[in-house]
Amino acid sequence: MIQWKEEILIETNIERVWSLFSDEHIKKIMPKVEEHVLIEKSEAEAGAKHKQTYSEGKRLESYIVETMAYESTEDKKHKQIHFVLGKAFEITLSFTLLKIDDNETKFIYEGQNKGVNFVGRAMLKLGGEKNNLKVVDEFMEKVRSEARKIE
Repeated sequence: MIQWKEEILIETNIERVWSLFSDEHIKKIMPKVEEHVLIEKSEAEAGAKHKQTYSEGKRLESYIVETMAYESTEDKKHKQIHFVLGKAFEITLSFTLLKIDDNETKFIYEGQNKGVNFVGRAMLKLGGEKNNLKVVDEFMEKVRSEARKIE
C-alpha cells in the first residue's frame, strides 16, 4: 500500500480552486479522465456516484467513483472519493482546501493506493513510492496552474 499527504499554497481564492473539483471542470485537473457522469445523488453530497472512464495510453478503464465525504463552507472545502481501478487497486483520495485569506488557499491532497490482489500488490511494489510521489506532485501543480487561469 502507498499512502501520501502533501500540501501546497495556491495564490488564489478558495472558491476558484474548489470549482476545479466540480463535475463541470474535473477534466481540467484530471486530463486522462475521458468521461465523468453522475449516476446517483448530486455531485455536492456524500454518497454521490459517478461513472468515470480513464485513458491510459490506448486503453480505457471504466469504474464507479463514490463520494465518501463532502463539505463546503466558506473557509473549508473537502471531498473524499473511493474507487477500485482495474480490479487491482483500491484507491481513496481526499482533497481539502483551507481559506488562508481572500487570495490564498492551502490545498491538502492525501490518499492511499492499495493492491487488492497479487497483481495489484506487485505493480505497486514495482512502481515504487518515488514514482507515486512524482504523480502526486504533478497533480498538485496541475491544480495550482489551472486555478491561476480562472478569472
